[in-house]
This record gives sequence, structure tokens and C-alpha cells, in this order.
Amino acid sequence: MADAPAPLAAAPRPAPSTPSTAAALQVQGLGKRVMLPSGELVILDGVGFDIAAGEVVAVVGASGSGKSTLLSLLAGLDTPSAGTVTLGGDRISTLDEDGRARVRGDRVGFVFQNFQLLPSLTALENVMLPLELRGDADAEAPAREMLRKVGLGERLGHYPKQLSGGEQQRVALARAFVTRPSLLFADEPTGNLDTSTGQAIIELLFAMNAEAGTTLVLVTHDDHLAARCHRTLRLDSGRLVADERR
Repeated sequence: MADAPAPLAAAPRPAPSTPSTAAALQVQGLGKRVMLPSGELVILDGVGFDIAAGEVVAVVGASGSGKSTLLSLLAGLDTPSAGTVTLGGDRISTLDEDGRARVRGDRVGFVFQNFQLLPSLTALENVMLPLELRGDADAEAPAREMLRKVGLGERLGHYPKQLSGGEQQRVALARAFVTRPSLLFADEPTGNLDTSTGQAIIELLFAMNAEAGTTLVLVTHDDHLAARCHRTLRLDSGRLVADERR
């Protein structure tokens, strides 16, 4: 039987963020366009906002509104057609792939809808991987501790195919937080989970985020989940149409 998650600070809703003198993330005039046989497709157009350190921000909008593309640009996984993204003082939109990878390795964590675990690696090895890629001398001890925190201390040697969807997402959470990122991106983290399992994952995500004091940007189609965040950015047809603070 999997371990129960280690006790974490309860987080029914994130506490109000403390204002920061410097934004964790700055976005100016961000655009993304691609050429199709039928012509140019505008995915994002003139998006701009700042996110303060410690904020928990939801990005919402209908399917095709540009949410996942925005997240990819914010994290430096893709490059914009226009505008800039500045993460912790680094203008990642102008860096080459090696430079963006360095910033991601130092400061960014990810949680994806489809888990993105490497099937040939065990749970422990998946969580160790970002530490090893960063060059940490000791990757195993913090990876073991993080898996214990998410309730998988007895699943260290299991491969993804031997784990349930909820367990795989717990491994993904452990991997995201093990590097102690200053900024965490989560793209529909419960999209492949049933309602009960998804709710448990969200509670764990919010609790771990509160304990770590991480800035969280969460893409979701769930307005109830978005309402638990400090702030909601609403996209429609690639444009930012609302910035709702609580």
C-alpha cells in the first residue's frame, strides 16, 4: 500500500500573496502566429501582465483560446513571434535553447496533464532526473524525501506503467518540487484523472506550493478551481480579456 502523504500545511485556498518589489514574471506584448496552408493563424495577440513572487494565478479560457501556448512561452519551451517574457530578471524570450534550458533548470518546475514521466525510469529515477541534469551532487536523498512527502515512499522502484494515474501525477508533483523552483507551471494537472483523484491532487499541489512559497501559474478549464487562486487571467481567441484579482 502506498504511504499516506506526509503532513503538509492545509491550503483550502492560497493565502493572499505578499507584494514583491520585483515581479517573478513579466510579459509584454506577447504574440504567437503560425503559418498554415490556409494562411496565418494567430494563437496569441498582444498579451501582457506581471505576476508577483508568491502569487497563485489561474489561466482560463475556452479550448483553443491559447492557454497552453501561453504557458509554453512563459516557461521558455517555445519562442514568441512578438513580445517578451522576463522570468526572474532573465528575458528568456531572447535566449537560445541552451539559455532557456538553464533558466528552466534553475528556477522552473512543471506539472503536465499527461504526467510526462519517462517510462523506462522508476519513480525514484524520474524524480532524480532534474537534479542530475542540473548537476547536483546528491540527487537520490532529496528525491526519496519528496516521494515520501507525496505518499509514494513504498513505490520508489515502480515504473510509470505500474502506477495508477493519480500515483503518476504524484510522482510528477515530486519531480516538479524537488528542485525547489521559484516558479511552477501546471497545465491542466487533473485533466486525465477522475474527479475524486483530481481533487486530491489539487489539494496536494496547493499544500506543497504553500509550504514551498512558490509562484504558481495554473492552466485550468475549471472556474471553481480558478476561484481558489489569488488571480485569474482569462483568454479569449488569443487575447487577454480579463485580469480578475481576489
